[in-house]
Amino acid sequence: MSAEPRINDRIRVPEVRLVGPSGEQVGIVPLAKALELAQEYDLDLVEVAATARPPVCKLMDYGKFKYESAMKAREARKNQAHTVIKEMKLRPKIDPHDYDTKKGHVVRFLKQGDKVKITIMFRGREQSRPELGYRLLQRLAEDVQELGFVESSPKQDGRNMIMVLGPHKKKTEAMAEAREAQAARKAERQGVSSVEEPAEEPAEA
Repeated sequence: MSAEPRINDRIRVPEVRLVGPSGEQVGIVPLAKALELAQEYDLDLVEVAATARPPVCKLMDYGKFKYESAMKAREARKNQAHTVIKEMKLRPKIDPHDYDTKKGHVVRFLKQGDKVKITIMFRGREQSRPELGYRLLQRLAEDVQELGFVESSPKQDGRNMIMVLGPHKKKTEAMAEAREAQAARKAERQGVSSVEEPAEEPAEA
């Protein structure tokens, strides 16, 4: 079934509830009268609520309406946020440098509005010391608490211990901020390049 609304002579009902070009309620009128008004205004008669009794029709420029609707849908798709879960794997006895590197990745993911699944991998005897993994996860959660929160508390899963961090910032907000920052950097670069060198003063005779 076509998603396109019926317009003009494709509308086949004896009467319609008519809405004017500015959204004003005209009332229930015969279809012939509604089509006549559409011609007077040089607009289309568009069925906007086919299931109503009688159907609701509006006087509008249908070509313009279709174009604006397509642009809105395109913008909505562009801004649509897909929740992504990133994964970061750590060892319970991680050295300070590696920890800082991994934490940096987690910070970046949270700033981008993504969730982060932190996995502590136990090997051999480490499996008998789950508190090491728990303490490490708690430390990481505290280190990034300004950017994210513990969405799923640490829990043992076989040889691993897993925790999920969620971002305070929504994905859409993070995307909008990233676009603004990119535009600001671009404007700044253009501003620098457009600064002209001062002209040399002519030498005195």
